[in-house]
Amino acid sequence: MNYHQILENIYMDIRPYAQVGKQADYIPALASVDPDQFGICINTLQGDEYALGQADTRFSIQSISKVFSLAYCMSILGDNVWLRMGKEPSGTAFNSLIQLELEKGYPRNPFINAGAIVMSDILLSHLSHPHEDYIAFIREISHNDTINYNDEVVRSEESQGYLNAAIANLLKYHHNIDNDIADVLHFYFLTCSVEMSCKELSKAFLAFTNHRQSFDFHGVSLTSSQVKRINAIMQTCGFYDEAGEFSYLVGLPGKSGVGGGIAAIYPSRYSVAVWSPRLNEKGNSVMGMKALELLTTETEESIF
Repeated sequence: MNYHQILENIYMDIRPYAQVGKQADYIPALASVDPDQFGICINTLQGDEYALGQADTRFSIQSISKVFSLAYCMSILGDNVWLRMGKEPSGTAFNSLIQLELEKGYPRNPFINAGAIVMSDILLSHLSHPHEDYIAFIREISHNDTINYNDEVVRSEESQGYLNAAIANLLKYHHNIDNDIADVLHFYFLTCSVEMSCKELSKAFLAFTNHRQSFDFHGVSLTSSQVKRINAIMQTCGFYDEAGEFSYLVGLPGKSGVGGGIAAIYPSRYSVAVWSPRLNEKGNSVMGMKALELLTTETEESIF
């Protein structure tokens, strides 16, 4: 498969979408990001890498971090993690209060904000040094010791985090948060602020691509079955209330973030990360979604 030529073709085909959408301006630090950027990187299990555009430029991974959080929580609690949240697609916005209230503080899945806030609470309860351990896990899984949090993004999210604070308070009311709300929210914003490039994200997601290989990074150990189940949740819940559309158009497990990034995998074949800051109304990268749709169309490869 000539992935280099395929990426060149994709870039030419998505250029008409370059001015569609806008960056996540409700987070001031993200609003200042140059929206006219695009990067993509594929890493294969054979060790080949194919990249195009700003694939070395780091960006705030935002909700893509929820995949790392879920891996960490499952390594600690196993199936008991599902006592705190569900596995079903939300069908509503990622920050919906209405759904959380109707379902009495039990988040629909780990990839909406409520679920990720619960995961932050779990990690705070079980890790001796949660801030240090979390970033150490990401550095090890991506094989890069320079990856870090972005303090400006953390401060920016905390300054405008009213809806997430409402979610956390509702979770606390329903006894689904054990730690102090301010501590939980700060850790949640930290995880969202992690900055990675397409190349780094793609390398990190190789660990979810090959469920036959041992998954053990900084003490985060998963069985083959657990890795496959994380992939299943990415497939059904990874794109907020656009998960069905992504599954229909692209056909790969993946996770998006409002920083404009998307990471996806073709099990037992490759991982791919794409980034473009302009988002659609659902909070997913316009060019990123289209690029991955074209990738599986041109290669005629998806999980279906």
